[in-house]
Amino acid sequence: MTENRSEAETNDGGSLRPRAFDGVRVVELAQWVFVPVAAALLADWGADVVRIEPIEGDPYRGLATQGVGTDGQGPNLSMALANRGKRSIALDIRTEDGLAVLHELLASADVFVTSLRPGALARLGLDADSVRVRYPSLVYARGHGFGVRGPDADKPGYDSSAFWARGGVGHVLTPTEREYPISQRGAMGDRSGAMALAFGIATALRERDRTGEGTVVDVSLLATAMWMLSSDLLAALNGGAAGPVTGRGPGVNPLTGTYRTKDLRHIQLMFLQGDRYWPAFARILGREDLVDDPRFASMAARREHNAECVKVLDDLFAQHTLEEWKEILADLDAPWAPVQSVHDVVDDPQVLANGYVGEVASADGHGYRLPAVPVQLDERPPTLRRAPEHGEHTEMLLLELGYEWDRIGALQDKGVIP
Repeated sequence: MTENRSEAETNDGGSLRPRAFDGVRVVELAQWVFVPVAAALLADWGADVVRIEPIEGDPYRGLATQGVGTDGQGPNLSMALANRGKRSIALDIRTEDGLAVLHELLASADVFVTSLRPGALARLGLDADSVRVRYPSLVYARGHGFGVRGPDADKPGYDSSAFWARGGVGHVLTPTEREYPISQRGAMGDRSGAMALAFGIATALRERDRTGEGTVVDVSLLATAMWMLSSDLLAALNGGAAGPVTGRGPGVNPLTGTYRTKDLRHIQLMFLQGDRYWPAFARILGREDLVDDPRFASMAARREHNAECVKVLDDLFAQHTLEEWKEILADLDAPWAPVQSVHDVVDDPQVLANGYVGEVASADGHGYRLPAVPVQLDERPPTLRRAPEHGEHTEMLLLELGYEWDRIGALQDKGVIP
């Protein structure tokens, strides 16, 4: 396994392959998921990400959920996914000496990325204005719940609250017949926001190449939710209807619906161009008679006779299992898909063929699998490297900054480092 520091990858020919962010240093002062994942994406493409953790460690290290955190055996996989490829220094930045070490790291950095709230940053002298004056070429990136202006700028925001609840995602995805909103899956908003934050940082680095000056990058979980709900927002902003659906959804096009199979699984049809696909679909179903049935022969007719069309398709899909339908529809050149479980997804032939799951070797030599970043360059995913242990690189990083061993020992005696 490679060292956690950034280095060029080896391509299939055995030569060194440079990566987009080789030579870029990112100093990360963040916890939990949102901002750390953004930094991990930069590490995937070569950045040397120095993760600053408090002496007691990121609270995410203590996560116990779904059998992948501290309640599971082996590495905390949630932590591993959010912090792959980084180096970790444990540091008490509330002390004068700890803050001095942070500034030495910032002096060597290209990017500072943080999830601390504005009030905490200001108390530490790490607000954007102060840092930009001291390091004018530094890209200063912030991930937050609700934006940096307005009455709630300094309020804490997690993805379940800022993204899922306040951002409208939970409401619009909850069927009207439910008494309570559906719950989101783990860190959905965090990981979506992280992609946007990583894109913003890449954009700011490109801008700095042209101007020589750093800039401030901001991404909030609230704005991320709004971006994901753009189709609904377009309706709401222009006098249209935007809200939850009931049952199977609006009965406009029966060829963009979900149908239940004999074994109580489901097939999703997405024939937006219904007239293009209807004849071939009807023939594959073994129902040549439906091709010219006046009730179903056109988009307008199927819309007028929507309930009848859905009933016909319900009866047909109920005759075979999901696996049987996958064989029946395999040669249909139209957009459809089985509704898969997560366990189905990880073994999907397309997932395997495209390297959407990566292998990582852990510190103890045992391997585990992680989802890979969805971005690929030259048809290749980045090489996934393990996440660091808490404070694993503390002494190494201090030595790189020019600290002597006696000075490092003094910091340990003061409790600035472990």
